[in-house]
Amino acid sequence: MSAAQLWGCRMMGLPQWAMDAMSVLTQLFIMSIGIGVLFIFLMYVVDIAQNSDAIRRNYPVVGRFRSLFNTLGEFFRQYFFAMDREELPFNRAERDWVDRAAKGKGGTIPFGSTKPLNPVGTAIFVNCPFPLLDQDASETQPMTIGPGTKHPYQAPAFFNISAMSYGSLSKPAIRALSKGAAKAGIWLNTGEGGLSPMHLEGGCDIVFQIGTAKYGVRDQAGQLSDAKLREAAAHKQVKMFELKLAQGAKPGKGGILPANKVSREVAQIRGIPSGKASISPNRHPEISSVTELLDMMAHIRTVTGKPVGFKTVIGAYGWLDELCEEILRRGVDHAPDFITIDSGDGGTGAAPMALMDNVGLPIREALPMAVEILGQHGLRDRIRVIASGKLLIPGSVAWALAAGADFVQCGRGFMFSLGCIQALKCHKNTCPTGVTTHNKNLQRGLVVREKSEMVAEYAKTITKHVEMIAHSCGVAEPRKLKRKHVRIVQEDGRSVPMDNMKFLPENR
Repeated sequence: MSAAQLWGCRMMGLPQWAMDAMSVLTQLFIMSIGIGVLFIFLMYVVDIAQNSDAIRRNYPVVGRFRSLFNTLGEFFRQYFFAMDREELPFNRAERDWVDRAAKGKGGTIPFGSTKPLNPVGTAIFVNCPFPLLDQDASETQPMTIGPGTKHPYQAPAFFNISAMSYGSLSKPAIRALSKGAAKAGIWLNTGEGGLSPMHLEGGCDIVFQIGTAKYGVRDQAGQLSDAKLREAAAHKQVKMFELKLAQGAKPGKGGILPANKVSREVAQIRGIPSGKASISPNRHPEISSVTELLDMMAHIRTVTGKPVGFKTVIGAYGWLDELCEEILRRGVDHAPDFITIDSGDGGTGAAPMALMDNVGLPIREALPMAVEILGQHGLRDRIRVIASGKLLIPGSVAWALAAGADFVQCGRGFMFSLGCIQALKCHKNTCPTGVTTHNKNLQRGLVVREKSEMVAEYAKTITKHVEMIAHSCGVAEPRKLKRKHVRIVQEDGRSVPMDNMKFLPENR
């Protein structure tokens, strides 16, 4: 401490210990400034010496703020600048609706809708002049899938949980989904990562998905194992098997599980080495035609005795005609028990942007197209249709049912019900809400008991509000919604009935 400071302290009558403390603080302050200057100097040297970033090389130290602002901008846009209907892949209005629904707050909003009704393709439901009274409505009845199998499935609900693997999602997330699905009476699709104890824990119905790597039902060589198929089918909760050909976010590309997510437990469940990235083949090596697809499904159905279908993304559609013709040649008993149609804008934990942005038809075009093809070949009543892909609010679900789907399943809506905030960190193992990370410190925020209640409440609220739309249209339950109940906005701003629209070219 300088002589002037010492004299000032004495004039203020400060005791010696206080003067010593001030002396130490002064020295620490000067030292911290020195360290800061040294740190800035080191950053300056590093920046002008590196060759990879031109901004940092030309504007050392200051240029680093560009990367910082670029990272922070994502969060500022989401919380401060974006309007309710502007964000992608899901806007604030959609996320907030799911949040209210999951918390049991219903879907009531004040003042007026923020949804514009004039964009081309907007679906508008036509209310009837004399809507149904509550006492005239009927509950949605279970629908049979795979009536010709040894163990047909009486699927109780039209809205279910889409494919999400353990490995992509965390252990508490899968546990909460399983328990929530059981409470809501809906199915849970395992995703291609195999059947884990967490899927079974809640006691819900399970759809076992078989991806191109055959996780969970593969032998040492990576081929389909009949023994493991029987072992999976032995679980009473496993109701159906779904052969995955493609998913919306990456059609033509196999599953991608980064190495930091392949824990010892994940590896054991999938039958792969731990600590190494797991990349699935782009397709099932043994399936290269519709005949081989039908052969594979018939084999799985024979081994398991349970309904079997496939999941795909519609792009080219001529092969669907070939599939239907081959089914009719063999007999309708050889048809898939269901087809899951995923949207070209579907989601996943990790996918190449080139595929996610550019490949595969969206569900708004693919679903009615596929339904029309099945109908033209007389197979619509034999094959159940499941719609998937960004169908997470009542209007989207009701549209899918009106377009011809028997069931709708959703993944990211249920992720929102678990607490997902669309942080876009799914592939980095740093999910801040614990939904898609194996970091136990981050998983701690996801409390299974509370989140399972929110999962169930979201599913129940969706069902209630889709029923509300159906009753407004004058039908007793959602599956009675038809294309005549929907009008689609055209380029001139006017809407036309959906049942007047053609989704297939006449000369295809």
